[in-house]
Amino acid sequence: MQHEFRFDGETVEVTVAKQGDNWVLSGNSASILRDGRIKVEMSDGTIHFAHSAKVGDTWWVHLCGHIFCIDRIEPGASNDQGDASLSAPMPGKILEVLVKEGQRVEPGQPLMILEAMKMEHRITASEEGIINSIFFSEGDQVQQGVPLLELS
Repeated sequence: MQHEFRFDGETVEVTVAKQGDNWVLSGNSASILRDGRIKVEMSDGTIHFAHSAKVGDTWWVHLCGHIFCIDRIEPGASNDQGDASLSAPMPGKILEVLVKEGQRVEPGQPLMILEAMKMEHRITASEEGIINSIFFSEGDQVQQGVPLLELS
């Protein structure tokens, strides 16, 4: 089964198939262990363990000391939305606003830093655009799902 995900501003296609107790993801084997960890065996034979959590429509994956934010693109979804807002993936505190209104941004560019769950999370641009509005300032508390800024 073919799925599309957005990661670091780019669309990634992943083929998912079940083989026995394991899932095969584009040539890499993954299995869910009893303790909830995900054991990933890469195509080169290396083995890694990951933790994941789904918050809203975003998967947060902790793998090899890094945190990845991965959004599933629903079949039939369009990228032609005009203005787009970036929302808080979880409740937290805005530590830093890295852009200004009117600024041009590139895909993957950090826009804000959100502190949540005692960790810093970068809010990054998913596409090229211009910052239209910034709705929160440094030090503000935000709830999950609220728009943080808008870009077109």
